[in-house]
Amino acid sequence: MKLLAIHGAEDIRWEDRPEPQPGDGEVRLRVRYVGVCGSDLHYYFHGKNGEYAVREPLTPGHELSAEVDLDPSGRLAPGTPVTVHPARFGPSVPGLEERPHLRPGGDYLGSAAAFPHRQGGAAELLIVEEHMVRVLPEGLPLERAALAEPLAVALHAVNLAGDLTGKRALVVGAGPIGLLVAAAAVHAGAAVVGASDVRPEPLERARALGATETFLVGTDEISAESFDIIFECSGVGVALTQAVRAARRAGTVVQVGMLPDAQIGVNLAPLLAKELTIRGAFRFSTEIDDAIALLASTDTLDSVISHVVPATDAESAFATARDSSASAKVLLSL
Repeated sequence: MKLLAIHGAEDIRWEDRPEPQPGDGEVRLRVRYVGVCGSDLHYYFHGKNGEYAVREPLTPGHELSAEVDLDPSGRLAPGTPVTVHPARFGPSVPGLEERPHLRPGGDYLGSAAAFPHRQGGAAELLIVEEHMVRVLPEGLPLERAALAEPLAVALHAVNLAGDLTGKRALVVGAGPIGLLVAAAAVHAGAAVVGASDVRPEPLERARALGATETFLVGTDEISAESFDIIFECSGVGVALTQAVRAARRAGTVVQVGMLPDAQIGVNLAPLLAKELTIRGAFRFSTEIDDAIALLASTDTLDSVISHVVPATDAESAFATARDSSASAKVLLSL
């Protein structure tokens, strides 16, 4: 079989591997689509994602849709359309029973956090544990189903913010995750969903998903204390400063974008006088099931997918995904 392997910064190869064989409790999938995520971009362009460096060839990809190729248990027939919950959770920890995604010791598809690395989904054939498989509802296209994982991230962030009904919500950073957060906030009943970005093209996409107020950074000013809930999706320090300024008193800021593992300049002075709540959002727990149901109910989110590129042309796909003016979510087709 063939797969993609990142060997280092800007070194990705379409390589041969032996056909993997599933063991007890495992299922072999024939992968159809894999989304290019921000972590995949870091592994490719920099050879590392935060503090996690590529130390052996790494197959990227944790956003995927597939068809069952072989289920030794016979439970799933060949050709069954599925997506995958990409996490294996660590051992149970007191106080985290309802938050298994926060337990230490787990892993995630396409991650160099552990060694040997947890190989990802950008492969013709992929072995996963049975509990990771999610059978897709009838009629949900495989291309759209590849959005299940990032949409689950967005739904988790929105859930952390509490009840959005009738609230004014602002999404800072209208990249792929920001777009899905905006759509999730609309779905959750926010009265107004705003979006800000440094480029006009992502704001056009946000408007197509229901954002009614958009702000081009450097041109349009966001009034202080104008939003109840802020979702910071860019991972940039100055954007967190903007989020704190834009939040109303007693409001909530949910940090969705991955902040750099470094000292950064952020002005949090208004936090005290406003009694703001700042919450971090990390991946998700069970929200992938809600994401699948939402994707099956509407084709609205199809517009988040801007490009579908053959996996054999991965260098072009990664370059396109890096350019937020030209692309939203880029899928690799296998």
